[in-house]
Amino acid sequence: MSPNSLALSPSRQNLWRLIVIRMLVLLAQTLSVSAAYYSGLFIMDWTALVSALGCSMLVTVLTLLRLSRDWPVTNLEYAGQLFFDMLIHSVLLFYSGGPGNPFLSYYLVPLTIAAATLNWRYTLVLSSLSVILCTLVLLFYTPMQVFELVLFGEFGNLRVVGAWLNFVMGAALISLFVARMADALRQNAQRLAERREQSLRDAQLLGIASVAAGAAHEMSTPLSTMSVLLKDLRCDCSDPNIQEDLELLQEQVKLCRDTLQQMVRSAEISRSGSRHVEPVDNWLHELLERWQLMRPEVSWTLQPMQEDEAPLVMASPELGQSVLNLLNNAADACPDDLQVRLSWDAKQIRLNIRDHGPGVPLHIAEQIGSPFLTTKGKKGFGLGLFLSQAAVQRLGGSVKLYNQDGGGTLTEVLLPIAQEQQP
Repeated sequence: MSPNSLALSPSRQNLWRLIVIRMLVLLAQTLSVSAAYYSGLFIMDWTALVSALGCSMLVTVLTLLRLSRDWPVTNLEYAGQLFFDMLIHSVLLFYSGGPGNPFLSYYLVPLTIAAATLNWRYTLVLSSLSVILCTLVLLFYTPMQVFELVLFGEFGNLRVVGAWLNFVMGAALISLFVARMADALRQNAQRLAERREQSLRDAQLLGIASVAAGAAHEMSTPLSTMSVLLKDLRCDCSDPNIQEDLELLQEQVKLCRDTLQQMVRSAEISRSGSRHVEPVDNWLHELLERWQLMRPEVSWTLQPMQEDEAPLVMASPELGQSVLNLLNNAADACPDDLQVRLSWDAKQIRLNIRDHGPGVPLHIAEQIGSPFLTTKGKKGFGLGLFLSQAAVQRLGGSVKLYNQDGGGTLTEVLLPIAQEQQP
């Protein structure tokens, strides 16, 4: 497990919070014992009380040292720490009045923590142990009558004051710490759900990539054959109209071959993990020039950009192919008056592609981006937007589609700003 994963572990985070709670309670207990000792009103076994507090402090220090190491925190260890707090509390109650002590109900605080952060088995065991410890304290304890001492009038004896302090302390600990512990568990569950979803998406991408690799291998031979035959036809044919058509066909075949070679190079780059960054305006200009060769029939305009210096973008082959897919989708919807706009701020880059097609049908709007879902009928495979979303999300960005009031669709691509790589 990586250090980052350990830092995000809910058990580890909750153990840190438990240690903070223990230190606060230990401070309150130390102050209480010190006040009782110097007041002269109490007759207790001070050696046993100080030993219990010292043991609690020692375990706290050892736990802090243990948390400084990259060791995973198990639920058993976490439950053991809660039981230790109950045990120390029982020892303190035994030497300070037992059932007459107003802090008897503090057992509920570690139980509340257990119920919020552990499964029902650990909670049941800790609940049973707390009942046993509380029962022993009720049966065997050192009696003290000083809690009935009146300090501030009829309702101001030490028992009432202690009960009020116990309630305030318990309410504060539960409100400040237990809620955050439960929230850490919810966030961890959300992260696990996102990782499962990402794993399913990666499995789908792997299947699609395997099919694409096989198709690319099978297409290389017929494309080479077509290229040779087109050259022979151009040599044998003297009709200028047919020559023009053959030249166009040869350019399209060459484009297909170049695309297959680009796929192989992209796979090699992805396997090696190499990436490069470049200004986003240069990257977009080069991409649009390449796309114009692919789709010469499309009319489009690039809106004026900002005058400040363009930020850097992670110019991976996957990102370029993703934007090409989105441009092709917009051109398929309506090849006329396509509008492309690039903007940025201090945090992210925004690329907008506006077409004037029919828009996204409402009955499938929520499913757009799922694999093999297409609005093009038999002309589409339903993979372009799915692959584009997956590639952009791997870079930390997002792809969203919006229906426009005047008709058509606005495709918004958000990308993080890349940092300049060190040589």
